[in-house]
Amino acid sequence: MATARPAQQDKAKEVESFDNHAESDDYDVFMPEAKDRIIDAVVRLGQMKPGDRVADLGCGSGAFTELLAMRKLNAVGLDISPKLIGLALKKYPGIDFLEGDAENLPFADASLDGVLLSGLVHHFPQPQRLAQETFRVLKPGGRFVAFDPNRMNPMMYLYRDRSSPLYSPVGVTENERPILAHEAAGVFRRAGFAVETEYLARLPYRFVESGAARAALPIYNAIDRWIFTLPFMARLSPFVLTTGVKR
Repeated sequence: MATARPAQQDKAKEVESFDNHAESDDYDVFMPEAKDRIIDAVVRLGQMKPGDRVADLGCGSGAFTELLAMRKLNAVGLDISPKLIGLALKKYPGIDFLEGDAENLPFADASLDGVLLSGLVHHFPQPQRLAQETFRVLKPGGRFVAFDPNRMNPMMYLYRDRSSPLYSPVGVTENERPILAHEAAGVFRRAGFAVETEYLARLPYRFVESGAARAALPIYNAIDRWIFTLPFMARLSPFVLTTGVKR
């Protein structure tokens, strides 16, 4: 039986957890080639064009926000952790970063061309408010792209789902769970979006907080690189990409 999720996100615990990451500047979990593949997929699925105003929600220390800016998008990063935002401002002084809550966005109605939800949906036990806020701030025809760990991926399930006998709580908050693609799509569809789902694999990790898991990363990266070249494995990929257009 899966462990029941709390009704609401515990924001204080989110802030505490990610402020701790900022102190060591270790919340940059992917290899550079993985980050490039993610952002290439985000730009493609979001149909983002140079000059578009795009918000990176859950931006952390700004790694993805910078990659969006490098693709000539007018990018702004937002995160709930004040220390991560402070770190982002130091690392990328030419980019706008804001401390804020993704359930209460500091953007005007219909003011953004695109939204990236940077590994964010799976931090919300009930993401309906997040989907509604994303819908509110997008222009008509604007698009969002979310990427999140896939509960159907065996490693994501075993390592990060609380119903797994091998679950590790190291480096995560109690809010987090891998997602099911159809459930995430349903949340955004009910918020008013026309929604599609894709999957993404072959994203080598650089860092995880658990020392034991970190030692196994070369093996995990090798398996991920090989097995997901097989087309029938797509739905078991480590990450779900949920994308939608504001109708």
